[in-house]
Amino acid sequence: MPTLTLYDAVGAALTEEMRRDRNVIAFGEGIATKRHDLVEEFGARRVRNTPLAEGIIAGTAVGAAGSGLRPVIDLLFAPFLCYAMDELVNSAGKLRYMSGGQFSFPLVTLAMTGAGWGVGAQHNHNVEAWFVHSPGLKVVMPSTPADAKGLLKAAIRDDNPVLFFLDIGLLYQPGEVPAEETVVPLGQATIVRDGRDVTLVSYGKTVHHCLQAADSLAAQGIAAEVIDLRSLKPLDTATVLASVHKTGRLVVVHEANRLCGVGAEIAAVVAEEAFAALKAPIVRLGGPDAPVAASYPLEQAFVPQAEAIAAAAARLCNLQTA
Repeated sequence: MPTLTLYDAVGAALTEEMRRDRNVIAFGEGIATKRHDLVEEFGARRVRNTPLAEGIIAGTAVGAAGSGLRPVIDLLFAPFLCYAMDELVNSAGKLRYMSGGQFSFPLVTLAMTGAGWGVGAQHNHNVEAWFVHSPGLKVVMPSTPADAKGLLKAAIRDDNPVLFFLDIGLLYQPGEVPAEETVVPLGQATIVRDGRDVTLVSYGKTVHHCLQAADSLAAQGIAAEVIDLRSLKPLDTATVLASVHKTGRLVVVHEANRLCGVGAEIAAVVAEEAFAALKAPIVRLGGPDAPVAASYPLEQAFVPQAEAIAAAAARLCNLQTA
């Protein structure tokens, strides 16, 4: 299998989908500059830079989607989505329902998020839970290049608006990507490591932190099962519940603020539907309720690391970490 970075996997998915469907267009903040190969192949009519005006970009995308096109827009950093909330939440997310299904709004919004570049609080803020809470929107955040490519292809083909978050810390990490066309369905989590003693659920870069924690736990005789949600909405609760029924213990991990985060929803579903299977309290690990520092070491301290995840899982198993 070829090796691509997550950034290049996104570009490969865009290229293949634009070849497959002439209605797929791409525009946004610097996209024609960053992905000049798309301009060369598809022309300036289908790949365009825009002004730094997120509301206008998103509003244009809603109109284009309602007119039969399939726009992919790049709004750069996730906090800039604040400027496009009305267009994405009040228009894209609601108009299909309000039209009684007469119109569809197939658009994908790309946004970078998370720690890794030291870009400061106004550029680094994990806001994915905002959009999970918004009716009519779908939300995706891959942790590998293969999933980034497969999920983006599925998102472009979906008839609903999809928020597609790219974890900055993973953007240039290489990984194997299938050479053949692979579409990863939205709403399907994946078990990236089997285990019997404790379930670790995560998405984005903290999936890799969970895998590191699982290695540490294995040295202590604890077999951790690691689940990558991949899709935050639709949310694959069935895979999580099945794992918790097997292990009886759950640690939910994400970089975003713990308060009212995706982890809280996972914990609530498990408490409601698998309470009898639990052998220990559910643990949530997330970022603090504070803006993110521009300092790289402080930014990393903001994110739940493998040591903290392993310690939490070991406590649930009534063991002490080394």
